[in-house]
Amino acid sequence: MMKHSHETKLTVWFDGACPVCQREIALMRRLDWRRAIEFVDLQSPESVCPLDRAALLARFHAREVGGEIVSGAAAFAAMWRAIPLLRPLGLAARWAPILRVLEQLYLQFLKVRPRLGAWLSANSQ
Repeated sequence: MMKHSHETKLTVWFDGACPVCQREIALMRRLDWRRAIEFVDLQSPESVCPLDRAALLARFHAREVGGEIVSGAAAFAAMWRAIPLLRPLGLAARWAPILRVLEQLYLQFLKVRPRLGAWLSANSQ
């Protein structure tokens, strides 16, 4: 786990073996110039899992300090709120109709994620 000189505002659990997730998290790390997010790779043996590891791997999860664990579009919105450049998107997702649309898009993405990951792996070599 990464330690910073200040307390992180958000913890994000991700599948470090997923090519799509690797790229997404690499981008979020670059945008997180304030280091407000602790990224936890669930494939690492040292990772601490507050839920069943399989459940955490099946959907994207995040937790704001002192908050509950959220998943799917709500987890992405929480991550966006922690990144200044993406904060407006995260704030917009607090409006229930927008979050519902984002969740439907996320559910569709989950259906193609394995194929997209395979394509990314094949085309990155």
